[in-house]
Amino acid sequence: MADESDTPRPFDVNTIRELIRLMSRHDLSEIDLSWGDERIRLRKGGRMVAAPMPAMPLPATMPTTAPVAPQVATTAPAAPASTSEAPAKKLIEIKSPTVGTFYAQREPGSPPFVTVGSRVTPTTVVGLIEAMKVFNDVPADCTGVIREVCVNNKDFVEYNTVLFRVDPEG
Repeated sequence: MADESDTPRPFDVNTIRELIRLMSRHDLSEIDLSWGDERIRLRKGGRMVAAPMPAMPLPATMPTTAPVAPQVATTAPAAPASTSEAPAKKLIEIKSPTVGTFYAQREPGSPPFVTVGSRVTPTTVVGLIEAMKVFNDVPADCTGVIREVCVNNKDFVEYNTVLFRVDPEG
């Protein structure tokens, strides 16, 4: 009979590391799995930063009642620094209509929808938000010139995250 310590566990350290890697690769914010009477729930908190996740020490036996939740320490984006020029114009903010992954271009290798200096109208598509494998166009909903791009391609965005700032008089 095999020693119980030699029996592979469904949620061993290597499996958890692989699950965390897959979460990052596929922009998943949560995984909840069960195997028999064992359960694991992995959840990313806040915004994911492009940094390697540190290895997390795990107990020899995983409790079945307490979920393991790896957290990535992040800092909120800094407010735009004041420049010596006072902004003379009020800029309109184009905000994320939903939670998901922001894409600045239709497909890899294609040009971005808009860049700083691009003229937009209310129907101009300025980006895509992917949520649960569904891609949604983000219309400008205003007229003007893009003055600031506030997020990067493939950034995870929350509802109402400012994506662009537009000068309506541009």
